[in-house]
Amino acid sequence: MAISTEIPKTVEWSGKQVPVYDMATIDFSLLLSQDPTEIERLVKCCETEGFFYIDLNGIDGRRMLDDQQETLKMMDRFFSSPIEVKNEYGLIAPHLGYEPVGSRNGVLPDTRDGYEMCNVNSQAKVSRDEIQRDSPHIPRNIKNSTDLKVLENAIAGSNIVTKTILSALSTGVGLKGADRFENAHRNHRPSTSTLAMMHYIPCDPVTEKNVGHQKHTDISSLTLLFSEQWGLQIRPPGSKEFGFVAPKPGTAVVNVGDSLRFASGHTMQSCIHRVVPLNPDEHRYSIAYFLRAEDDTMFMDSEGRYITAGQWHDEKFMAFLASAEEQAKAPSSLLFGGMVEGEEVMPPKAHMRRADEVKAY
Repeated sequence: MAISTEIPKTVEWSGKQVPVYDMATIDFSLLLSQDPTEIERLVKCCETEGFFYIDLNGIDGRRMLDDQQETLKMMDRFFSSPIEVKNEYGLIAPHLGYEPVGSRNGVLPDTRDGYEMCNVNSQAKVSRDEIQRDSPHIPRNIKNSTDLKVLENAIAGSNIVTKTILSALSTGVGLKGADRFENAHRNHRPSTSTLAMMHYIPCDPVTEKNVGHQKHTDISSLTLLFSEQWGLQIRPPGSKEFGFVAPKPGTAVVNVGDSLRFASGHTMQSCIHRVVPLNPDEHRYSIAYFLRAEDDTMFMDSEGRYITAGQWHDEKFMAFLASAEEQAKAPSSLLFGGMVEGEEVMPPKAHMRRADEVKAY
């Protein structure tokens, strides 16, 4: 579906009219300038909804939009390769590698997820730590100097955007010194921050068994999502139904993840979302950068546990891979980060701490 500059109030999906939710647009250039009014708007977005558009049309953000287009070209080459070539990459770590279609539950009951078409089905992930190695583990069908530069640019640009947002949030809520959010997201410390490139296969949800992406909240502190096509649905805090997020030219969608929700003392909202096929005949591509806290960062989750960011990542990733029956037995706080569908949850405040700091308690 082509991007329209006019955003409809509803669109038809699955035989009914589904809302298209309004979202605020935050100006990246103003955040770089630490504009007080824009920072105040940013904090409000994160504390009430957990989702917003980030406007990258200015000179400071335009290069990120160019990086997105180059990454899409590289993705086309990767996903068009024979399945045996993509399988060589494999899933080499919970946050790094290749996942074939159907690895997780789908968006509808009794379905599995749907990423790509026929036997060319996959999700390729490249971590920020991996791309900085002298000999990074990269699929051979995109392992050349030009493609590596594309990946480096995409990861570096996304890191700059998300760190700028994180810094503005620290300022907006009055954090200082070591308590600022970005001090748990330092570039030189190990983390599972990841660039994910996804291709959703064409599918008819009435007849197909590989459909979309199950509802969840993100593990990350912040997620930066580029997609020029419809399909993303959100369920904002307090809402009773899922609604679409309209693609908006020159922007990316940003959402708060579990880690930032925990770090803010649960005052920021990690919005529940999913992906569905709006157009059953369409291939859908998206690029997501997951900014995650350093592995040894500690915070209190929605069950009152002190847990490291690395441990939270591994637990939730395994929950993503579990069967529908196993997921039903797990606490909802795992898939939804403590968010309750249709309600807002506001436990006491507890900021991020690194493991060596918590040991002193």
